[in-house]
Amino acid sequence: METVGFTRLAAFLKANSGLILTPDKTYLVNSRLLPVAERHACKSVDELVAKLNAPANTQVKQDIIEAMTTNETSFFRDVSPFERFRDFVLPELIERRKMRKSLRILCAAASTGQEPYSLAMTIADMGARLADWKIDILGVDLDTKVLKKAEEAVYSQFEVQRGLPVQMLVKYFERADQSWKLKAQIRDRVKFRRCNLLEPMADLGKFDIIFCRNVLIYFDMPTKRDVLEKLAVQIAEDGYLFLGGAETVLDISDRFAACPGQRGIYLPQAKTKPVRAAG
Repeated sequence: METVGFTRLAAFLKANSGLILTPDKTYLVNSRLLPVAERHACKSVDELVAKLNAPANTQVKQDIIEAMTTNETSFFRDVSPFERFRDFVLPELIERRKMRKSLRILCAAASTGQEPYSLAMTIADMGARLADWKIDILGVDLDTKVLKKAEEAVYSQFEVQRGLPVQMLVKYFERADQSWKLKAQIRDRVKFRRCNLLEPMADLGKFDIIFCRNVLIYFDMPTKRDVLEKLAVQIAEDGYLFLGGAETVLDISDRFAACPGQRGIYLPQAKTKPVRAAG
């Protein structure tokens, strides 16, 4: 791939997805974008990237973003965040919200749906304790293809073997040919919509819990700060933010602080107001 094309692609991806593309990723670019180039009748990746200059090529832009975005996910990924969700966060919020009996949960970069569905199964397993509660789970992603798969909620044998406890597979899934389909009682608990974390999110409303795990690691410092600022606006004052094990707010944002004794969980902080000079 030519240097000019690579530079143009890198600038486009950073501006539209936050993804940082470094020169050592040339092989990755070619392997992921060659099929996209063929689909759009381009002879090379450079020819495909050149189409980014045409404002009418919305589909080309979306296809490039989707091809270059990492969609790694699995059920109950890393285990411990879901244990903390069940054993610490939910009991805290159940007590605080006992009068209104409702919760809203956001899963950012929800990919093919395993994370929000893991939360839905965890809630379902709590039985009568949350039976009369209204709990909304929203999964968002900028990739429309993975969102379509998430809504279908059909997973291969390999996908259900990655982190999903056998008892939950038996309880909440049913056979669909060689795959497994999530039962409606769980599938209907989660809604999905396209959302770019770099764009305004005010129309999503407020959330009591936000999962934004293994997302910030792909961004540079200014983009991380911007995303955290947006999440701070969307989270309830006494809400909980979950980040990935390799992510932190330290030296990035003062809008969140680590939750004492709960690794990977962060608490929203009141926005500091400038002190007015006396007189």
